[in-house]
Amino acid sequence: MKFAEFSNPIFEKSILDYHVKDDVDTPILNPYPLKSIEYYLYLKNWIDTVQWHLEDIIRDPDIHPDEALKIKRRIDKSNQDRTDLVELIDSYFLDKYKDVKVLNDATINTESPAWAIDRLSILALKIYHMQEQVDRKYTTPEHHEACVKKLNVLKEQQVDLGTAINQLLDDIEAGRKYMKVYKQMKMYNDPALNPVLYGKK
Repeated sequence: MKFAEFSNPIFEKSILDYHVKDDVDTPILNPYPLKSIEYYLYLKNWIDTVQWHLEDIIRDPDIHPDEALKIKRRIDKSNQDRTDLVELIDSYFLDKYKDVKVLNDATINTESPAWAIDRLSILALKIYHMQEQVDRKYTTPEHHEACVKKLNVLKEQQVDLGTAINQLLDDIEAGRKYMKVYKQMKMYNDPALNPVLYGKK
C-alpha cells in the first residue's frame, strides 16, 4: 500500500475519535503501538484537530480577552508540537531511506515528505468539516451548492496531494530524489531569539 493511502484512514480515525466528544480538552487515546509510524500519524492529526477547534473558539467575537490570550498561548504551543512531530516523521523517512544509493543527477524536492503529509492531515480535516457543512440542515440552497463544490475540490486535492507524496517517496527510494531536512527554527517561541522575550532580561 502506498503511503498516502496508508495515512488517510489513520487521519480519518483520529478525526472521528476526536468528534465523539468534540472537546479540545479530551485526552488523546492513541490506539497504535508507541513510537510506530501509525502512532505518530495519529498524534499528528490529533494535534491538528484540537488546534482546528481552538482556532474556531478564539474567533468568537464575544470571547473574554483573558480566555483569548490563554487560547493563543495554547495555539503557539500546539504549533511547536506540530513542528516537532513533523520533523520526527521526517526522521522516520531519513532512517528508512538511509541506505539508498542516490543517483548522480538526483534532485531535491521543494518540501520534505513529512511537510507534505502535514498538508494531507489538514486536508482530511477540511474534508470532514466541509462535509459537515454539506450535511447541515436548514441552510440556503446556495450555501449547500457552494459547499458541495468546495468539498469536491478538496477531495480532488486529497487525491492529487496523495499522488504527489507517493511519487516523491518512490523517487527517494529509487535515488532519483534525495532528502534534506531543515529544522524550522521558530523564533517566536525561543527566549534567546524573540526580542520581546530576551529584551525583558
